[in-house]
Amino acid sequence: MIQKILFTAAITYLLTSPVFADGFDSIKPANPFEENSVPVNTIALPLKKATLTHNSVHNQYVIAFDRFMQSNVKSAYRNFKVLIETMEPNDYGYMQIAERMADIGFFNLSETAASKIEDKALSDFLTGDIKIYYYPSKKLKPDDEMYLGEVFSNIIYNDQSREATAELVKNTSLLAESDYANYVAALGYLKSNNIASAGIYIDEAIKKNPQNINYKKLKAEILSQGKKPKNALKLVEYLKSQKFYTTDFIRKANSLEQYVLYKSEKDYADKMYHLGYYYYYEGELAKSIRSLQGAVTSKKKHNKLVYALMARVYFDMQDYEKAQDNALKAEKLDSNNPMTLLVLGDLSYRNKDFKEALKYYKDAESNDKNSWICPVKIAQTYEQLGKEKKAVEIYEKVLKTYSDAYVAYYKVALKDKSKELAYLKKAIAINMNYKDAWIDLGRVAIERRNYADASVYLGVANYIDENDFRYYYYQGLIAKNQGMKQDAVQYFKKSLAINPDYQPAKEELSL
Repeated sequence: MIQKILFTAAITYLLTSPVFADGFDSIKPANPFEENSVPVNTIALPLKKATLTHNSVHNQYVIAFDRFMQSNVKSAYRNFKVLIETMEPNDYGYMQIAERMADIGFFNLSETAASKIEDKALSDFLTGDIKIYYYPSKKLKPDDEMYLGEVFSNIIYNDQSREATAELVKNTSLLAESDYANYVAALGYLKSNNIASAGIYIDEAIKKNPQNINYKKLKAEILSQGKKPKNALKLVEYLKSQKFYTTDFIRKANSLEQYVLYKSEKDYADKMYHLGYYYYYEGELAKSIRSLQGAVTSKKKHNKLVYALMARVYFDMQDYEKAQDNALKAEKLDSNNPMTLLVLGDLSYRNKDFKEALKYYKDAESNDKNSWICPVKIAQTYEQLGKEKKAVEIYEKVLKTYSDAYVAYYKVALKDKSKELAYLKKAIAINMNYKDAWIDLGRVAIERRNYADASVYLGVANYIDENDFRYYYYQGLIAKNQGMKQDAVQYFKKSLAINPDYQPAKEELSL
């Protein structure tokens, strides 16, 4: 991965896999920075505030997370704190760390990271979701937080769930006052396959803190592994009905639903279908395909769903030939499946057959009235057909119905200067990994001659996708406006190397 320009808080966002306890190593929370860089035991932490490179941030996080997994929790805590305090200020990085720290029970560090976020318009949705999803009802004492972090580490990473849980349940005073301690005990019992005790402790955690979503998520996982796994589905429906403001927490609910269905189904093919869907929501597309390949049967009713999902996954993997092959198989079995129709529309759109894409998207919308995806794709296609006014009308209509339609916010921002900045930030607040909005925030900052902010915004976009030609174009504009003509030329050339048809870069080079 290339060096990121002025973006030093690039914390990888592959940190949100649910903590399941059935022995599936692939479903455990992963080390977020598994790259072959340098041995972690050779890196020294900085002792004072400094501008950090991407690699040094990467290495510091690896050190801390590795120590946490080894149950060296106090050292890990110190390392995470040093990272938060010494990294160059960047709201995206703080947002990432705030969520991850809450996920592993370091709530004080989560609050510290969140408190450093400067632009609340970017982060309020996320920090709100983090609190309702993870936070305990009572703030833990530092020693208790450290102790529970050690228990959590031993349960999840060190195959010591029985020993760690047995020790925790002896601490009756902590369990009496802390809902989170009861959650950790329930997690340990589930990992030990003691479903009955897991149920008792998670019920106590929920009793003490009924608002916490993560506790109810764990209860659904416990129910899914009990004698009546279907009972978990009612709880999943409740969780899905909760008002989340960010795409990642919406994804968590959908992912949990597929995991519970995977655990609940008795038929092997059905289990593999839902496992494939779970992996899809977790972004593990290769595993999704492998599971779905095992889900194909001789039953047409079942296969239409499998082929439709395989088409979606292959499209997202950019294997368009296989996406089309599976979409056509699915369409032959069910011509009204919205997912199938969306994939066929996406394939037509990619091939610039916009009239055919519009037909597929409209058919998908007529079969799915509960999602903003279809109308937004219809509007995007109208844009390509030159019907800008109609497209804007659809985007604005979508925003009256769906609060999470970040693409619609982004599109309206590009059309309406009076809403531009607010709506770009709204799109990021909903989906902080939405690259296009970060790039256009950079553009707006350049137009306002705020080159420092522009570089930070563009750096986030570059971290999300280092091959976006627009990043290099706008960096070229920054260099040009700061009198660095030679650097500007190199950026414009890099932009054209990625997209030879990008006219603004050609104009800058007088091509």
